[in-house]
Amino acid sequence: MRFDLDLPAWKWPFYVMRHPFEGYEDLRWKKAYNMPSAIIIVALFFIVSVFDVLLTGFLHNHSMVKVFNVIPIIIRTIVLFITWVVANWSLCTLFNGEGKMKAICVNTAYALCPYIIGKIINIILSNMLTTDESAFLVFVSYITIGLSVLMLFSGMKTVHQYTFWQTFWSIVFTLVAMVIIIILAVLLVSLFQQVYLFVNALYTEILYRNPNMTSAGLIFIFIGIIAAVVAIICVAYTLFEKAQKKKEQKKFNKG
Repeated sequence: MRFDLDLPAWKWPFYVMRHPFEGYEDLRWKKAYNMPSAIIIVALFFIVSVFDVLLTGFLHNHSMVKVFNVIPIIIRTIVLFITWVVANWSLCTLFNGEGKMKAICVNTAYALCPYIIGKIINIILSNMLTTDESAFLVFVSYITIGLSVLMLFSGMKTVHQYTFWQTFWSIVFTLVAMVIIIILAVLLVSLFQQVYLFVNALYTEILYRNPNMTSAGLIFIFIGIIAAVVAIICVAYTLFEKAQKKKEQKKFNKG
C-alpha cells in the first residue's frame, strides 16, 4: 500500500483499474473519493450504451431497432447504477458495513471503467471485423466484464471492510434488494398512474356536467379540497398527541 500517493482525481480510476485490490485500499486510506469523477464515469456509461446501439457494425449489432428509444438505456444504466448504490448502502448499513453512500458510489463507478473501455473497443472493432471474426468481440467483452466484476467485488470488500464471504453474500443480497426495489418502484408508478387517471376522469366529468366552470376554477377547488384534507389530518394528529400527553400525565400523577 502506497501512502505517498498524491494523484489528481482523474487518474484514480486508471490507477484502481491497474491495481484492483491495492488500488481500492489506497483510495480508502487517502479518502480520495471524488463524486464529479464518478458522475462523469456514469455519464460515459450511459453515452457508450447509446453508441453501442447506434454505432455498432450492422453485422454484429443484435439490438438494431427502427425507432430509437433512450428510456430503456437510461433504465439499464443510470437507474440500475443508482439502485445498486442505494440497495448496497441500505443492506450494508444493517450488516455493519463501514462504507458510506459516497464511497460506494465512487467505488462502483470506478468498477465500470473496464466495461466502458471494452464497449468502446468493441464498437470500433465491430465496424472492421467480419462475422467470422466476432470471437474477438466476445473475448474483449469477457475480459473487460470480468475485470469490472473483480473490481466491484474488491471495491465492496474494501469499502465495507468485509471478509471474502461477507462480501460475496452482501453482493447476492444487494442483487435481491435491487429486484425488490424495482418491483416496488413499478408498483408505485402504476399506483400514481391509476390516481392520475382517476383525477383526470373526475376533472373531465365535472367540466362536462358544469360547462360554465373554467379549468382554473376547478383547479382552485381541487387545491382547496386537498388543503382542507391536510388541515383535518393535522388537527386530528394534534388532538391525538394532546390526548396521549394527558394520559401519560395522569399515569405520572397516579404514580
